[in-house]
This record gives sequence, structure tokens and C-alpha cells, in this order.
Amino acid sequence: MIRLYDTTSREKVDLTPRQPEHVGIYVCGPTVYDKCHVGHARVYVAFDVVVRHLRASGYQVTYVRNLTDVDDKIIRRAAELGQDPLVLSAHFIDEFHADMRALGNLPPDAEPRVSQHIDDIVDLVRQLVADGYGYEMDHDVYFEVDRFADYGRLSRRNLDDLRVGARVDVDQRKRKPLDFALWKAAKPGEPSWTSPWGAGRPGWHIECSAMSRRYLGSSFDIHGGGMDLIFPHHENEIAQSRAADGANAFARYWMHNGFINVRTSAGAEEKMSKSLGNFFTIQQVLEQHEPEALRLFLLGTHYRKPIVFEVDARADGSPRFVSLEDAEGRLAYAYATLDRIQQALSTGKPVGVGETLPPADQIVQRFDAALDDDFNTAAALGLTSELLTLANKLLDQPKAAPKDVRRRTLQATWDTLAHVNERLGVFGQDPGSYLLRRRERLCTLRGVNPDDVEQLMARRATARGAKDFQQADQIREELTCMGVELMDTPAGTTWRCSE
Repeated sequence: MIRLYDTTSREKVDLTPRQPEHVGIYVCGPTVYDKCHVGHARVYVAFDVVVRHLRASGYQVTYVRNLTDVDDKIIRRAAELGQDPLVLSAHFIDEFHADMRALGNLPPDAEPRVSQHIDDIVDLVRQLVADGYGYEMDHDVYFEVDRFADYGRLSRRNLDDLRVGARVDVDQRKRKPLDFALWKAAKPGEPSWTSPWGAGRPGWHIECSAMSRRYLGSSFDIHGGGMDLIFPHHENEIAQSRAADGANAFARYWMHNGFINVRTSAGAEEKMSKSLGNFFTIQQVLEQHEPEALRLFLLGTHYRKPIVFEVDARADGSPRFVSLEDAEGRLAYAYATLDRIQQALSTGKPVGVGETLPPADQIVQRFDAALDDDFNTAAALGLTSELLTLANKLLDQPKAAPKDVRRRTLQATWDTLAHVNERLGVFGQDPGSYLLRRRERLCTLRGVNPDDVEQLMARRATARGAKDFQQADQIREELTCMGVELMDTPAGTTWRCSE
């Protein structure tokens, strides 16, 4: 049984889909006016794992993730650049898709854009007006919050307190300051569409209600997004959706991921956001690190908890992503282990069926149990660390277990990491290819010429062949000073850039 933490009830509950064996999930997508940063990566990696694990557990999943391509921020940015807003948003949609592919996120089953669902939005606004929840003022349409008795339940905010604390809105035409826009009258130079209230465009909140309704129906299972969306965005979605479709409509469960907090070498720590100017784009990070390292870093903390993203400055002033250096090391360790396992199993008899050593004999069950418990990726990854440690012990100490048990345990480790990849999207690359690509990246970052390394290694091999061990040691020392580490094995000598 999969259990998840529901934001409304503030407790873990059993996942009971509305339709047996089918889960409908809607996740708020980006507002595409700029490149996505690491905070966005966290949202979509977290919910990618939710979708992966649900499917691997036997559920049929319909995953919907929207794209906000009509919005005040997009219009302002387009005006600054002298571009058409929809052309600008189309460009950043392409950038977003490239980021998602790099991170290994599965594509959603539907990815609706606001600009392509205006009719659905207008129909919903028309219904809210007809039912008395929406009202028109000079071609703008607002939702009357006082008409919805449950307003504030998700965020646990008291409506009276919200009324008292509400600022005096610049738009004095609204009946109450808390009322929010469903439809905005057209302004010169802005994109607009026809409607019963005149030319205009949707408000921000109404789009998700209309598009989730279009693809998942008036009632579905899981609605997800970042914690910063709980109020007012998700609160407003609930109000307008339930006002239109009834008290039992809309999402059964609400899931929200925690923030990314940036910590500098000076010790300062604050939420990553564009408004604070302390954000780093996904593309900026991937110039220095493997995409899978970023994914592994994000999954190393439970999705509901905040993540500390440590950043330092290099001598040239460019950012150094300390947290990802650690993730790179853990990823390289995993792939180096898989590479050794692959080589060890490439010869010899089939492993057959029989005993395997703990924890290999039980790791899959424990791993799945961790994910069943509110998608606890941190605990799940901790179990893979146990398995990798065992595998390296068996590879380093062949006599630590009978040969047949050792081979079966190594095969079980290989198979388990394939199981991990299916659910978490990590450890699924060819080990040799990954390690070679990592070496090339490190060489570039450290200014190491691979041809120079190969020439020095050839000279060292010649010296060793002539039993001139003093010269061989001198060459090894020269390579070490270059930042190159040699590994002498029975199969020959390999090398890597040191961390």
C-alpha cells in the first residue's frame, strides 16, 4: 500500500484512487518567461519519481503538467525584449523541455498550454459567473471569495484574518481585496482573446482549474507543486473548481515539495528565488556537472523537506557548486562499482539460482517499502549505498564468500540497481560510457590533456617492463601532480582525473 502526505489533512494517508488501479495527477508547470533554475528542477524531479513509482507499482497513471505561456511576467519580459509574448514563451518552452530531458524526467501524458485552452477557460469562467461566484467589472471578471465557505482550508488560513491583513488593492473595482481575477480585460499591446466580457486573457489561477478539468475530469487523485503555490494559487484553484463542480470535486490529495535554500561559503542561507537574485539555472549547473548528479542530489533529501544547496566562488568569481561535487563523487562511485561488477560477471558460468548475501537478498523489498512510505527517496538511496558497499567488498575480497554465492550477489546488485533506475531514474547509464564522459569533463575543467596522459602512461609501461621502477614511480608522481590518478589492475592500468 502506498502512503502519501496530504497537505490538507497534514498527515500520511493511504492512496485510494477514485478509479481502481488508475491515478490521475496534475502538477503545476512553469511560467515560461525565462530559463528554469534548480528550484524548478526539484519540483519536476520529485513528481517524476512519484509517477515512476506509481507505474512500477502497477498503477495506470495519467500525468498532466501544464505550461503557463500567457502571464503578466511573460508580457513584461517580452516588452523589455521587444518580442511577441507567445514567441518568447515558445522559446522558453523549448528550453524547459531540453532541461527536463537532460534531467531524465519522463514526459507527461498531456502538457496543455494556456494559449491553446482559452475556450475551456472561458467556459469555466462563464459557469462561475452564471452561478453567482464570479462578477464582471468593466470587462474584468473576479471570483468572490466570500461566497466560498471553505476558503483557506488547504493553507489553514482564517478568512477573517486574511480580510484584516489584506492590503488595499490598487484595483478598487473589486468588491473585496481578497477577490481574485478570473479574466483580465485587454490592454494595448497585450495578447488577447474574445470572450463574453470583451477581449482579454485569463487570470493565473483559472488556467489550472480549466486544464485539469479538461484532461482529468472535475475530480482526480493528486495535485502537486511547490510549497510556495499553496497560497494563494492552490487555494484559489480549489475555490473556483469546487464552486463550479461541487463540494467533492477537484483533487483528492495535495502534495507539495520543499524549497531549495542556497548556502554560501560565508554561511548565509536563504530560499532560492529569482526575486532574490540567488538562483542558478539548470543549464548553468549542467555546464559543470552531469545532469544525473543534480538528480541524485535532489533525491538525496525527502521531497517535503528543504534542501541546502551549497555554493562557493572560484578564483575567477564563477560559482562552484559544492553540493554537486559531492553528488558527482557518489555517482562516480556507483558507476565504478557497476563497471567492476560488469567485468566480473562477463566471464564464467551463469550465476544460477541460490543463496545471496544480505542485504542483497532483501534490498528490493526494503527499497520499495521506502518509496511506498510517502516516496522516501532519501531512505531508498541509503539502501543502495549498503548494496554498493557489499559489492565492493566482494570484488576486493573474492574469498569473502563462496564463489557461487559471490557471483549471485553481484548479479543481484546489478539487477537491483536496474530496479532503482526504473523508479528513481539514476544508475541506468552504461557504466563505462559514464566513467569515460566524466573523465573527459574533469580533464576539461582541470586543463588536463588526455593525450599527454596516455604518452606518460606509455613511458611508464616501458619503464616497468624494463624494471626501471624508479623512473616508473617518477612518472606516476608527475601524473599525480597533473591531477591524474592511476589504477593498476590485473587487466592493465587505467586512469582518472582526481577529484
